[in-house]
Amino acid sequence: MSIRVGILGYGNLGRGVESAIAQNPDMELAAVFTRRGPESVTVRTAGVKVLHADELEHMQDDIDVLILCGGSATDLPVQTPHYASLYNVVDSFDTHAKIPEHFAATDETARKGGKVAVISCGWDPGMFSLNRLYANCVLPEGRDYTFWGRGVSQGHSDAVRRIEGVKDCRQYTIPVQSAVESVRKGENPELTTRQKHTRECFVVAEEGADLARIEQEIKTMPNYFADYDTTVHFITEEEMKQNHSGLPHGGCVIRTGVSGLNREHGHVIEYSLKLDSNPEFTASVIAAYARAAVRMNQEGQTGCKTVFDIAPAYLSPKSGEELRAHLL
Repeated sequence: MSIRVGILGYGNLGRGVESAIAQNPDMELAAVFTRRGPESVTVRTAGVKVLHADELEHMQDDIDVLILCGGSATDLPVQTPHYASLYNVVDSFDTHAKIPEHFAATDETARKGGKVAVISCGWDPGMFSLNRLYANCVLPEGRDYTFWGRGVSQGHSDAVRRIEGVKDCRQYTIPVQSAVESVRKGENPELTTRQKHTRECFVVAEEGADLARIEQEIKTMPNYFADYDTTVHFITEEEMKQNHSGLPHGGCVIRTGVSGLNREHGHVIEYSLKLDSNPEFTASVIAAYARAAVRMNQEGQTGCKTVFDIAPAYLSPKSGEELRAHLL
């Protein structure tokens, strides 16, 4: 019997989840839910209904796991604890500093509802988190480094679009290669924010806008650009469409450490990703953890989980025997 998946939210991530479900034969898309008018949303999977989010209050018999594709700022802090009382759920909450409080709120409702909720799935938090943990356990004496990019930061792009006179923007986060190479060599550098990453903005300005003012506002924006070396390019709408329509991303997690009674041997652990589509890869991770949520709940488990709490075998459609025979 296939796992029946519901999707709440049909933006970039929701469409990515739809694609991921199509690649997993043990899953089927049961329905897509939206806070907009359902008639305004067209999905790509034949025969799948689009329903208003209010319908989720009474569809527990039709859905095994609900994937929440809203934003971390205002959607998921409300949606995940609420729906975890009704369904097994998975989200991609990525505000790192607020994960503990999001976990606590969701754990309470999931336990009361007898469901499993998996939060903060994706590549960071998610796959990068796992690799940081594994590397810390293997090399207890060491140092962690995380580099993001080259890739589009959707949050930073949106921040620039909110500046007066800006029609569109793509902002790329770029690792400083000299810093990356220093870490890979095991030199254990002390790196400031500015020394680890640069930022590059491609901006379409409104006709007649003050370009110098826009550039200054970008470069001095606190919490986004002020702590980085930032380059701003003004381009046409056609150039934006032709050269910057995708959402690539990636990066690497590196742990340097030592072993030996005299700490005489150095080691470097690195995990890296190069992604053509940030939302589609994130969705693929979420789909695997949706399978895990259903399996764990079928075993009687309840409450909130993170990637740290879930054994890898739960993610795979293969049996334990198959995994031991072919992947171990």
